[in-house]
Amino acid sequence: MKTQRPLAERMRPQSLNDIVGQKDLLGKGKLLDSMLESGTLPSLILWGPPGTGKTTLARILARSTTAHFVYFSAVLSGVKEVRKIVAQAEKSLATEQRGTIFFIDEIHRFNKSQQDALLPHVESGLFTLIGATTENPSFQVIAPLLSRCRVLILESLSKKDLAIILDRALNDREHGLGKHGLTFASNSLEILSELADGDARNGLNTLDIAATIILHRMKTQSDTPGIITKEDIIEAAQQSLLRYDKGGEEHYNLISALHKSLRDSDPDGSLYWLYRMLESGEDPLYICRRLIRFASEDIGLSDPQALVHTMSCRDAYHTLGLPEGKLAIAQAVTYLATAPKSNSLYTAESKVRKCIHKSGSLPVPLHLRNAPTKLMKDLNYGKDYRYAHDCDGALVAQDHLPIGIQSEHFYTPSTRGYEALIKDRLQKWQAILQQRKNNV
Repeated sequence: MKTQRPLAERMRPQSLNDIVGQKDLLGKGKLLDSMLESGTLPSLILWGPPGTGKTTLARILARSTTAHFVYFSAVLSGVKEVRKIVAQAEKSLATEQRGTIFFIDEIHRFNKSQQDALLPHVESGLFTLIGATTENPSFQVIAPLLSRCRVLILESLSKKDLAIILDRALNDREHGLGKHGLTFASNSLEILSELADGDARNGLNTLDIAATIILHRMKTQSDTPGIITKEDIIEAAQQSLLRYDKGGEEHYNLISALHKSLRDSDPDGSLYWLYRMLESGEDPLYICRRLIRFASEDIGLSDPQALVHTMSCRDAYHTLGLPEGKLAIAQAVTYLATAPKSNSLYTAESKVRKCIHKSGSLPVPLHLRNAPTKLMKDLNYGKDYRYAHDCDGALVAQDHLPIGIQSEHFYTPSTRGYEALIKDRLQKWQAILQQRKNNV
């Protein structure tokens, strides 16, 4: 029984003119046009989100040359298969004088040793490498290989671009759904474009399922109109189409956006990025841990309650779970966004660690040492230590840093929030101690 190819595959563009979107790369005088006119195709890394046309573009570029095109999935194959392709490329070059374009889908799935195996053949020009990746190649492609490739960035498709692609698929009689005479309801194309989230393949797959639902209904219910409604689109989607990879770059992009929105005291931006992560399936406890860190790193003692709130947020989520626990996290995010900001503790941590690494294990001053035995007392452990509570105001002037770094200063409170009170208090204490020193 013959199985029809998926709609996304049938609608794959066959030339650069058929591609919708990617205006920075395509068109007269643009980068790819210049490459093709020059007759030379360098090794490329195509970097972009899913469904933006990386594989399509590689196939079209290959057709513009006389080279063999070899498709390779880094998920399904390894070094053994690479060796076979190398042997085929060597044979093709020797007997036919034809080069090879070696397309590796999801090249980021290759580990370092697998990528190393490609390097000498890219270097020698045995084949032209085109790698496709959804991950940042700076992190996922080894530097020697990356330096020998041109990185082309493909952007997520706009809703307007997706609407063109989806409408074309619905009306194309040869490759699409045109022979069925289906139409979109007034708002369903817009909704489908939104659900596709920049991914043409997602949108086409959803359209394909929606069309199947309608056609089945038309076959079983003769009075069913051939109109794809909003409800049909939502039924076809069936699951969240938000693009998110817990272990990939988008994970770090979103948590970075949340952290920076909090730091900039923007509750709206903070809530948006929080729910982008939650709705995409992020572990709420991971977010709680990041909020706890933020409370100390970017707020600290300018609002000591920030740490209390974030710890309570974590406990509340433990108690409630999903979905009720989300609101407790949202409360903590809003509190942190609207709290006064200070990185004084973060700066102090950096300074003190740097000092320790530079000065090494300096001995504890004798007067600060504990003296539980007679021998220790005889060695002057604890000698001349002054007990603060025996002094006026519980203030005592004595060194607490090792010899050699007594003048170091680590913590400088800001003038924001509660830290303004701390700053004022420390200045008053210093003035009192200085006055006592002057009166001696």
